[in-house]
Amino acid sequence: MIGQIEPNSRLTEDLWAKKLTVSRMAVREALTRLYGEGLVQSGEKGGYYLAEMKCEDVVHIRELREILELAAVKLAIDRITEMQLVELANLCQDFSTMVEKGYILGACEADIKFHETLVSFAGNPRLLTLYHKAHIPLFQQKIGKTKEYLDDYDLTTTEHLTLVTALRMKDLKLAEETLKQHFKRGELAVLDILGE
Repeated sequence: MIGQIEPNSRLTEDLWAKKLTVSRMAVREALTRLYGEGLVQSGEKGGYYLAEMKCEDVVHIRELREILELAAVKLAIDRITEMQLVELANLCQDFSTMVEKGYILGACEADIKFHETLVSFAGNPRLLTLYHKAHIPLFQQKIGKTKEYLDDYDLTTTEHLTLVTALRMKDLKLAEETLKQHFKRGELAVLDILGE
């Protein structure tokens, strides 16, 4: 559902119950949970609206992702198998293929999958659970500006592949520097868009 709902859009229970073929009660429970996680906000006259990302949110998200994924890299560096490295490399290829074909939403899904898979390869189920529970929104505001950000997608591929190489070589310093650079670049790109 990445990029399919504009910030501050009202989330109507009836509409989403029909779209997802679930009961209104299930949608209401999901919206209540999302409200508790800060991903939706309540309106003055009731109802829920998709929360708008502010500049400070972007910085906080980058900091949190960096903390969790750097921890995952530190654990994965000695645990990751060749099969897992191949899986990460394949996810890099999936991302590139989606971008080349113009399937930007698919590319975003592949990006999410790459990072979730990386965290899972740390071999620590509690870290993975924490990562999922954090519901960390990724920097997907670049959607819709595809032509403007094609270089960004190329850099994303390069950084992902460098991270795979660093893990293969067990080069923790390179892995950490690459991940920090990756997140900082994403943060700056989104801050630039929010500042428009």
